[in-house]
Amino acid sequence: MNEKLAVTVFTVREQLKTVGIGPVFKELAQMGYKGLQLSGLPAGYDQDEVAYHLKANNVVAAGMHVPFARLTNELDLVLKEAQKYGTNALFCPYLPEELRTEEGYRAVKEALNNVAQQAPDFQIGFHNHAFEFETTIDGQDALSYLLEPSQDNRILAEIDVYWVKKGGRDPYTFIQTYSGRMPMIHLKDMTKDEEETFAEVGEGSIPFLPILQWGEQNGVEWYVVEQDVCKRDPMDSLRISLANLQQLAAQL
Repeated sequence: MNEKLAVTVFTVREQLKTVGIGPVFKELAQMGYKGLQLSGLPAGYDQDEVAYHLKANNVVAAGMHVPFARLTNELDLVLKEAQKYGTNALFCPYLPEELRTEEGYRAVKEALNNVAQQAPDFQIGFHNHAFEFETTIDGQDALSYLLEPSQDNRILAEIDVYWVKKGGRDPYTFIQTYSGRMPMIHLKDMTKDEEETFAEVGEGSIPFLPILQWGEQNGVEWYVVEQDVCKRDPMDSLRISLANLQQLAAQL
C-alpha cells in the first residue's frame, strides 16, 4: 500500500507560490509520497515545469483536479495537459453555488457523463464536500445521485472521508457503494473537539484502518492525503499524516 500513498498539492498551495514548484515537489518526494495529485497550482503555472519536476523527482501524477467549467469548456486542452503529466485521472473538485440545486446537479451529471464519453481512455470523476448532502434528488442525496453505480453513469468517485463525516454520514459505510468505482480516495481527519476541523490523518476521530482495508480489496489506486487548513507548517502536517498511514499500512 505504501506505493499508493499520495498527497494533493492543494495542501501546500501557499508554498507553491512562495517557494516554487520544484522545491515543493522535491520535499514531498523525499518525504516519501509516491504520487502528487495536481490541485491548487499557482495561477499561470508552467505545464512544462510541472511535468519536469514530476519526472525529476520520480513521483507520479496521481490525477488532476480540474474545475467543472474547464472540464466542460476546455476538454481538449485538459486532455493534452494530462497526457503531458502522464495521468488519465481527471476529477471535478468543487461546484459553484449556482449549481448546488436539483436542476444544477442534474446538469452536472449529464455534463460529466458527456466528458467521459468524449474521453473514453480517461477516468472522469467527482470529489465531494459536505454541501452535496443538503440537496435531495430522486430520493437520495445529491452526492449519491451524482455517483450512482449504474452502467449508464460513468462518473467515478473520489470520496473525501472528512467531508462525508462533516455531512453527518459514516465514511466507512458510505464508501461501500463504490467498489470498483473509486480509483482515488481523499484521506483527511477531523479533530475530536467541538470545532471538528481538519486534522492530520491518524490524529483525529476517523478510524482509518477499516477504510484502508476496504480500499485494498475494492480497487483504490491512490490514497490521497489532503488537509485544507493546517495549524502547523503544512509540510510538518503532511509528514505526520504519512508516518501514521505507513504505520497503518503495516497492519494490513
